[in-house]
Amino acid sequence: MKKVVFYVMTEKGFEVLRKAIEVNPSIIDFVVIGTDSNVKNDFSEAIIELAKKSNVDFFIRGEEPVVDKDKYVIAISWRWMINHPISKLVVFHDSILPKYRGFAPLVNMLINGERQIGVSAIFGATEYDKGDLIAQKISNIEYPITISEAIDLNNGNFIELVEKIVHKISNDEHLIGVPQKEGDASYSIWRDDDDYEIDWSKSSVEIKRLIDAVGYPYLGARTSTTKGEKIRVLKAEVVEDVHCELRHFGKVIFVNDGLPTVICGNGLLRITEAYYFDDDGKSYLPMKSFRIKFV
Repeated sequence: MKKVVFYVMTEKGFEVLRKAIEVNPSIIDFVVIGTDSNVKNDFSEAIIELAKKSNVDFFIRGEEPVVDKDKYVIAISWRWMINHPISKLVVFHDSILPKYRGFAPLVNMLINGERQIGVSAIFGATEYDKGDLIAQKISNIEYPITISEAIDLNNGNFIELVEKIVHKISNDEHLIGVPQKEGDASYSIWRDDDDYEIDWSKSSVEIKRLIDAVGYPYLGARTSTTKGEKIRVLKAEVVEDVHCELRHFGKVIFVNDGLPTVICGNGLLRITEAYYFDDDGKSYLPMKSFRIKFV
């Protein structure tokens, strides 16, 4: 039987590894575990515990042995290059390739308001996410949807694809890929701290999508006030707009039950859950002052 090495990180990696162990634990040679300091829970500890419980050998990234070139490598949520023959390297990417090649595709798809999310299994390639397409699984979504909900839904897509591919490898079937359509390709750009910032000149619908897309397990959208307060906005809701003679976006126009309604470039947004940025989770609500502008 062919053996497989898994490179995994995040909740997706945990769920996929759990399914692979359920399908055929004997196919797993060992697991390489990555870590991510940009999320509240990178699931590395959960992956370690799963491997221990299942008697699967594991290594933290950078400590792993060289992989035999005849073995398949399956990479889930992996962000580093893997030096392995591309015909034996299977990469799982959480977008409907060739759209959203690159980084943080699921977050960027939600921010853009895409109506479908999905997972693609491809062979490795010298340029990221350009490998031949082995299989895809797609789900329709509706808004509002949080990143946590989207991850849960897409994890099911990951699990279905991994189960299918592990079965094929277990049965010594060849994995076959077809070239992606380059004319349909787009790229998802890496995100940094600045990309958590709310731009109040955007519409309330766009801002709501951003808040939902960068919430847990990510750090949450952020904003500041003209008083120098720094705030994480975790939940908000679009409310009916009113006519403003001058649209001073970022200013609070109403406060109901301590919840501020903010003028956006188009529409209004009511903040329903927010915390001070550096104060150990202390709630910003209820609002203590009416004359507040978010910038």
